Amino acid sequence: MERPDTPSEQRESVHIRTLADLAKLAGVSTGTVSRALAGSDLVKTKTRDFIQALAREHGFRPNQMASKLRTQRTGIIGVVIPLGHELKQHISDPFFMKLIGHLADELTENGYDLLLSRAIPAETPDWLDRICWSGMVDGVIVIGQSDQFDAIEQVAKAYPKLVIWGSHRPGQHQCTVGTDNIEGGAIAAQRLVDSGARKLAFFGYRTGIEIADRFSGVQRVVKQAGASLLHLPCHMSDQLMEAELREHLAANVDSIDGIVTASDLIAMTTVRLVTEMGRSVPGDVQVIGFDDLPLASQTFPPLTTMRQDIEGGAKAMVAKLREAIEGCGIEPLVMKPQLIERGTTKALS
Repeated sequence: MERPDTPSEQRESVHIRTLADLAKLAGVSTGTVSRALAGSDLVKTKTRDFIQALAREHGFRPNQMASKLRTQRTGIIGVVIPLGHELKQHISDPFFMKLIGHLADELTENGYDLLLSRAIPAETPDWLDRICWSGMVDGVIVIGQSDQFDAIEQVAKAYPKLVIWGSHRPGQHQCTVGTDNIEGGAIAAQRLVDSGARKLAFFGYRTGIEIADRFSGVQRVVKQAGASLLHLPCHMSDQLMEAELREHLAANVDSIDGIVTASDLIAMTTVRLVTEMGRSVPGDVQVIGFDDLPLASQTFPPLTTMRQDIEGGAKAMVAKLREAIEGCGIEPLVMKPQLIERGTTKALS
């Protein structure tokens, strides 16, 4: 029987060593105490708060190792970033840091610790199998598909506690949460066309599925508008990006009047280099990024970009992974991108 209202002054001064001791003092079952300390919604809020307060009052901390052995859970979620085609990219990349920050907040609020790793598939082809079947984690979140869609798909067929930030494909086994990248590319290209651009370029490698989808959206709109399109490959890593962009722009800046980039970092570097070459943004060349990182509003001019709901995506990934850990089936989530208009595009007439 639950008894949440026992006054503090009526309780004996006892030393609490076990869940059973705490249950006796609280006047509830051991199971109720266990669930309350775990934050379970199966226990009424008033009772749960009472038991947690009682535990704090007596300095009781349950044996986490024993609890994990009983439940066969570690309380840890693996978060891995595969760098299949961007070997020079780092975890310190602003996009990764923003998404990881939101994931860490959400996992902590749900009682999980985070185990972060960066995988180089060329060096460790079984990178995802290793973490999924390591016994160290209760589930895995993968940030980005890179060029690893097929590898992820194979693991997802056998390991259900897996959620991916990335693009969705019909019939896939992996549960993805991410932006509609095709639509994002299309919206960006249409905005450039609507403000007079006819000679468009896309900056970014198409090896990764997400970037390939963005290019596909751009390509669709350009074809419909009867405009021209250059694809100019560019890495995400700042170690390689600037030299590549400088070379592309030196050869093509006079034949481009609108640029869609694969990321905000590429866009911001592009704006700086175009300006250094004596051209104006957006007067001569309009530029649209992708992500809407905090830095995007701090550039000069401020960057027009396609916003991804990174915070909402992090919350959705954790929620879906929790469902998968509990044995529930989970479905992909495709989020709508949003055009954030700032100063690197012309005003619409």
